[in-house]
Amino acid sequence: MKKIVLLIVITAVVLLISLLGQNFTYVGAAKCTICHKTEAQGQQYPIWQKSKHSTSFATLSSPDAAAKAKTAGVQNPPESPQCLKCHALLYEKAPELKPEGVTCEICHGPGSEYKKLSIMKDKALAVKNGLVLYGSPDAIKKHCLTCHENVHGTSFDFAAAWEKIKHPKPAEK
Repeated sequence: MKKIVLLIVITAVVLLISLLGQNFTYVGAAKCTICHKTEAQGQQYPIWQKSKHSTSFATLSSPDAAAKAKTAGVQNPPESPQCLKCHALLYEKAPELKPEGVTCEICHGPGSEYKKLSIMKDKALAVKNGLVLYGSPDAIKKHCLTCHENVHGTSFDFAAAWEKIKHPKPAEK
């Protein structure tokens, strides 16, 4: 009887650990920079850092943002869900990352379970652990259009925008 109870307890603990392991959380771009800043990795972090994505939250405090917000009936752009849903998408899920704007994990998923080098070296394992990859330019474009489709009355040129922010590893070009 004791062996059966012990077996049930061990099974329950293993199941609980595996379920908890699927609770992906956001870790922030600083965790990405550790590996993704080098030439060998394609300098993904510096590319993001120089992009408008990295400053998208900060732009909500600009005079231009205030003018656009006023037209849209928004009083305080840096606190408005209407603005944050594209300028700082993690404002609810990870409020501490709001200043990062459109950060790495917006496109690639919460990094808590795939950030380890041993996992990132195995693409399939990284995907299993939450890494989001895109199978085609159309899939990337579809994701981008969740925020960029006719935003503020301006059209979106995906091809031109992608040229500015694409960040493949050199071997994957």
